[in-house]
Amino acid sequence: MALELEALLDGLNSVTSIPLIPYNGDQIDFDGHAKNIAYLMKNNYLSDNRPRVISIAGTSLIHHVCYDDQVRLLDIAGQQMGDDGILMAAIVPNPIGEASALIERLASLSRPPDVYLIMPLGGTYSPEGLYETFLQFTAKHGNEHGARFLYYYRRPRDGEHIIRLIQDSPHIIGVKIGTSVADVPTFINTLDNSKIVIWGIGDRSTAAAELGTKGHTSGINIFVARASDEINNAQRRGDYETARKIEADISPLEDIRFVNERAYNYSAVMEAIIASGVEDVVAGTGGPFNPRVPTEVAAEIRKIVVAIGHYH
Repeated sequence: MALELEALLDGLNSVTSIPLIPYNGDQIDFDGHAKNIAYLMKNNYLSDNRPRVISIAGTSLIHHVCYDDQVRLLDIAGQQMGDDGILMAAIVPNPIGEASALIERLASLSRPPDVYLIMPLGGTYSPEGLYETFLQFTAKHGNEHGARFLYYYRRPRDGEHIIRLIQDSPHIIGVKIGTSVADVPTFINTLDNSKIVIWGIGDRSTAAAELGTKGHTSGINIFVARASDEINNAQRRGDYETARKIEADISPLEDIRFVNERAYNYSAVMEAIIASGVEDVVAGTGGPFNPRVPTEVAAEIRKIVVAIGHYH
């Protein structure tokens, strides 16, 4: 049964955990993926018994995964989560027809996603074309499958048309900000209260929360679940000082992840899990285009893991 919109919006005012997809050589370790989802569901430190939010998305390497495997990954996640969590499926919209077919497959799963995240559009396009195409796309799947969408904002050129798209589509329930804190007020002040604005650049989210964002995405929640969860708990109660203290603890790992245009976004998390020696999550051996980090970076991560391992 689909979540009521109010419950979904409150549930998204949380940590959206984006676990890495573990690979064994050039193959996805689906058993490892199931184990990682189980860790996230078991280790839920969110206040007031709130549901865990899990997304298979960019940090998971979704751009490098074929559609058959994407469906399998989300099916496994949904079965592990049941009705105890909120499942988000990231959709790469190129080509748009293939993305449409993917949503049809995902919507037919026994435990379908609760919300779909429209990833940034690649290739050549106009802002007007983006608006018109996604308005039709969300209407089709909203009407046929009851799909709800979030839009991942990464390109300021399209800002005006994206805001209009979110306002005009009843099926788009909000936006994930993937640019900078400076863009937050525009969305907060322009979108009406029926839409949610989520911070989409990791756990260092308190500056955005103070401006009105609700919830944030985390690529390190799979390793330090308590840290991400406690940041959100603190933000929801307005305790920004506590949130910042935890942010300071995990900031060195985030610095490495986001260096050089997010070069180690995936591999730094993998390296941290390997360095920690924990056995309840699976790091894998490295994904497509994302091998283990260089030796000197790995040495820095080992030091960081000693300092933040207690958040696991």
